[in-house]
Amino acid sequence: MSATTTVAQALQQALARGLPRIDAQLLLLHALGQPLDARAWLLTHDGDAMEDVVAGAQQAFEALCQRRLAGEPVAYLTGRKEFYGLQLQVDARVLDPRPDTETLVDWALELLPGGDGHPLRLADLGTGSGAIALALQSQRPAAEVWAVDASDDALAVARANAERLRLPVRFARSDWLSALEGRFDAIVTNPPYIRDDDPHMAALRHEPRQALTSGADGLDDIRRIVQAAPAHLRDGGWLLIEHGWDQAGAVRALLAQQGFSQVQSREDLAGIERASGGCWPAARVLPVVK
Repeated sequence: MSATTTVAQALQQALARGLPRIDAQLLLLHALGQPLDARAWLLTHDGDAMEDVVAGAQQAFEALCQRRLAGEPVAYLTGRKEFYGLQLQVDARVLDPRPDTETLVDWALELLPGGDGHPLRLADLGTGSGAIALALQSQRPAAEVWAVDASDDALAVARANAERLRLPVRFARSDWLSALEGRFDAIVTNPPYIRDDDPHMAALRHEPRQALTSGADGLDDIRRIVQAAPAHLRDGGWLLIEHGWDQAGAVRALLAQQGFSQVQSREDLAGIERASGGCWPAARVLPVVK
């Protein structure tokens, strides 16, 4: 880029190098110190010289483009990601929250319109940045929402997001459900579900591997969660799990084998079955034998 590169020229040069338009726009806004939702600003200032907007913006944008072309997520480069209308701060200590995970939040909210006589208790297992727990808390402010993770680094990110957004999520360091007490109306989770030898892992090398892979078939952690969840669910409580694009049948089978009812799956934004769940049935009262 020359010393007189304009905003429009910088964007076109990034596109010519192979960056998707949305990625280039977000990185350009970040380099220029603008909000990430201000893409209209790029049009109204397309003739402005980069260096007149922010000193050093050209060099910063070039470095960001190089890192993105090397596979680093945009969210890590900008330090920000929107999820369910919330602006989260993210970095390489946690997964980059995906829009498809909002399907899981939508489903939980449909199932939990209110407390039905008792305060709602919800748990987000493997919370990472806190995305799911914070989204649930924002939509159900009276609920007791727990964000759980085995990683101290992830919990630090999630806690910072909760404090900045002023959402009263509670946090627990736990290996899935092991440290939680009491029963919940819903347990929601986006656990690791990628096979250890999945060839696509190379493209995810910048994200924490322990939050991505789960055994030879990708289902090790889901099995543990399905097995442990009944002891932590109220009668009629739901377990909702995000999983891989080809795992819906296997996850439904695990839920059914464990005794869950109303087992079903939900599609993501691309029409792929991406989340499966089931209801823990109310305990049956056996007749008294005289």
